Amino acid sequence: MNTVLITGTSSGYGLETARHFLAHGWNVIATMRTPRIGLLPSSHQLHVLALDITREESIVAALEAAGPIDVLVNNAGIGGFGAFEATPMATTRAMFETNTFGTIAMTQAVLPQFRARRAGVVVNVTSSTVLAPMPLVAAYTASKTAIEGFTASLALELAEFDVRVKLVQPGYAPTTQFIANGTERMQGLITPPYELYATKVLGAFATPALVTRESDVAEAVYRAATDTTDQLRFPAGPDAVALAAARQ
Repeated sequence: MNTVLITGTSSGYGLETARHFLAHGWNVIATMRTPRIGLLPSSHQLHVLALDITREESIVAALEAAGPIDVLVNNAGIGGFGAFEATPMATTRAMFETNTFGTIAMTQAVLPQFRARRAGVVVNVTSSTVLAPMPLVAAYTASKTAIEGFTASLALELAEFDVRVKLVQPGYAPTTQFIANGTERMQGLITPPYELYATKVLGAFATPALVTRESDVAEAVYRAATDTTDQLRFPAGPDAVALAAARQ
């Protein structure tokens, strides 16, 4: 029976992805900074572990507790919305620590077991912001675009060891806790010179023509994890699919 380790499962895409893999009969290692009981259905195939991907000792402890895994899903991430001019470098660095370096650190930590077995899959979750320019998310987009380049390059070098590396690009999902979780971090990032422009942008996002559901992302992650072709990118949600098609 296959085992998947998913980061950032306390809400949103990660939580739904954990449910999806459980429904397909997988052993699921659901990780989050502060484990919470009751988020996921009770199952002997579910193990919930504490994991802070920005701390090396936390990564080591979680992987030791998890044991051998077949798939790593790097889903944990933090958002950022605001004028870049008003964004403190500490806020930008925090996004990179989780979205970029946390993903890279987790990947590096599981590669020895994947390479030794000549089997394993890494699925990195980015964003539809990598598919088309979007305003007021410059630092966040940078943190996710870095993972796009990292993943594309890594997929080539790990193919030599039969280890697959994939990308999932979720669209805009207004029903998730993603923005709400970053509210405190984003306070003060819309300064007076940008207020009118930000109001227009937020108005457009209030009634999007296409939106992504959490289940869209969970299904895309599952497809990526089980895909045996050379496909690298899996846009998730109708808006992301449309942006990917337009880009091509």
